[in-house]
Amino acid sequence: MTYTETLDFLFTRLPYFTRDGKAALKPDLTNTILLCEAIGNPHLKFKCIHIAGTNGKGSTSNMLSAILQLQGYKTGLYTSPHLKDFRERIRIDGEMITESFVIDFTEKIIPYLDTIQPSFFEITVAMCFDYFAQQEIDYAVIETGLGGRLDSTNIIHPILSIITNIGYDHMDLLGDTLSKIAYEKAGIIKPEIPVVIGESHTETDAVFIEKAKVENAPIYFADQNPNYYNTEIETDLRGIYQNKNAITVMQSVEVLQKLGVKIDTFTAARALRQVQKLTGFRGRWEIIQENPKIIADTGHNEHGLRLVFEQLKQETFEHLHIVFGMVADKDRSKILKLLPINATYYFCKPDLPRGLDPSVLKDECNAIGLLGKTYDSVQAAYIAANENAKEKDLIFVGGSTFVVAEIL
Repeated sequence: MTYTETLDFLFTRLPYFTRDGKAALKPDLTNTILLCEAIGNPHLKFKCIHIAGTNGKGSTSNMLSAILQLQGYKTGLYTSPHLKDFRERIRIDGEMITESFVIDFTEKIIPYLDTIQPSFFEITVAMCFDYFAQQEIDYAVIETGLGGRLDSTNIIHPILSIITNIGYDHMDLLGDTLSKIAYEKAGIIKPEIPVVIGESHTETDAVFIEKAKVENAPIYFADQNPNYYNTEIETDLRGIYQNKNAITVMQSVEVLQKLGVKIDTFTAARALRQVQKLTGFRGRWEIIQENPKIIADTGHNEHGLRLVFEQLKQETFEHLHIVFGMVADKDRSKILKLLPINATYYFCKPDLPRGLDPSVLKDECNAIGLLGKTYDSVQAAYIAANENAKEKDLIFVGGSTFVVAEIL
């Protein structure tokens, strides 16, 4: 197959959460275990750090990867979803996996498809592990896809686990309370492996403490570390929420140092100031242009969007234009109440079957005083916002990772 044919095979012939939602998920780790056994268990051939959380796990993963990379370690980074190119999911020292490896790996596992019947994500995880093993990396930073306990990445044996925070997202899959969601995320805590919790919360702390106790795992709460309490850590990732992620990362660096990983604190600070350059990370409070200013952010749940719109209040502009779209399986009841009233909305649907019909979104927003028009595509909405915005206005693009992906 060509690379294009390979991607078409991966995206259309396999169960794919981005397209199919809950139906694409498997209830246990069996498929991933079988697939990795078939290719020689590559995930056992390198050291790794495992990261879960409702929000911030992508930023945290990229920050930590940048630090290890600048320290001189050959560093693998696995994240999802991608924004523009499938290969963004699997990187080594900021460089995406090669097209030839994607082709060769896909062809290699085709004989196992009928017996194992893996999903798109399960194959992608196995591909990542195989690539990292063959490239003989020093460390891998592995981000979970969804949840933790039953996430395909959870077959790894990390030297450190990190849980950034807990918020309401994917409640139909993870549970309808913070403690239930925390239980699923806590599933990445392994026997005697230290775990860093990014943000304390009265409803979730006990869940993590109990799981760590059962596993005899040292536990650290980053926001309770006196070295970072009320500290601003400089990073090139914009967004006031990034300081919480940076504190989580610096706490993780402390733990890694205790484990014998040689990381210079000065190098870590230097890496945080150039995360985008080192890893190619995009989509978090990204300023697309000035005059009019255009900002895109992939925040897509109540917890993430609350922080995004709090930061929007700190921007100076004459009028606010919001290009906004969502996927249909999100709980919109709390999210829509966060949206600013005094803005012009451009309602759109990300180009995937799970995308929410923009007319439904418009009607729900109109009911609470949010006014705007619907558009046939994200691009059409984005063009209209650009045409209507004046030089001192601000355009915000968001609501879904997939909306941002389409305009980058």
